Amino acid sequence: MKEKFSNLITPGVKHMLLATFWFALMNVMVKNLAHLPTSELVFFRCGVATCIGFIALHRAKVDWLGSNRTLLLLRGLFGTIALYAFFYTVQHMPLGTAVTLQYLSLIFTTIFAIFLLNEHVRPIQWLWFAISFCGILVIKGVDTGISWELLGVGIFSAVFSALAYNMVRSMREKEHPLVVVLHFQLLGAIVGGIVSVFNWKQPVGMDWIWILLLGILTQLGQENLTRSLQLENMAKVTILNYLGVGYAILFGWMFFHETHVFMEFIGMLLVVAGIVLNLITTPKVIKNLK
Repeated sequence: MKEKFSNLITPGVKHMLLATFWFALMNVMVKNLAHLPTSELVFFRCGVATCIGFIALHRAKVDWLGSNRTLLLLRGLFGTIALYAFFYTVQHMPLGTAVTLQYLSLIFTTIFAIFLLNEHVRPIQWLWFAISFCGILVIKGVDTGISWELLGVGIFSAVFSALAYNMVRSMREKEHPLVVVLHFQLLGAIVGGIVSVFNWKQPVGMDWIWILLLGILTQLGQENLTRSLQLENMAKVTILNYLGVGYAILFGWMFFHETHVFMEFIGMLLVVAGIVLNLITTPKVIKNLK
């Protein structure tokens, strides 16, 4: 029994379980700081994580510059854009809905892999994709508080997250995970800092505690996510991401008194079901992402 459990809970799975939990707590910090500009949250989140990243690299005696400069730059750029858009949705819509939209990135990851990693999409996969997008339409239809523009921002975030994931996978065994994480954080801190100059709002009191936790949880989540994607078949570990929807709904209810009507849960279920069916029934489509 113990041996079977060990085979099931591989190092890659452990890292993804941890990453999902850290990111769920990170989202709570973002929601706590909803009164601050999004650019500031990106700046603080990435700034604190960058400092932690440099310390970790120094201890590991790893060159922070890396060797795949173009891929590292693209990973950082795509990740920063996705992060900015995601934080904006977390600040302006229920936590569970924002996280559900973000999970569309796994669909886009598969689609982009066609062009970036020479993958093939089977006909049945388009049906699963359609089911997920129908779920988004259901959520939009029953939640009149979510505008089409805000919905678009959520999908925009998912698209750029998918591009970032493909960059991470393409650097497997080419770059140290800490280097990959650092370049994302560093670019995010630079871009967030520049934009914040034009709309700065001074944090006060408990804001600084949330900001510190935001950076720490970010670094923990990014390290575990990167290690998981580089250690395990993506089809196996990405399914575990959907624990995040449960976390988001639970934390949204516990900390922010957010509630959802029945049809919203149906919409979320359709989104998750479509993506999980895609990963379970056609795992070979992403075999080259290993």
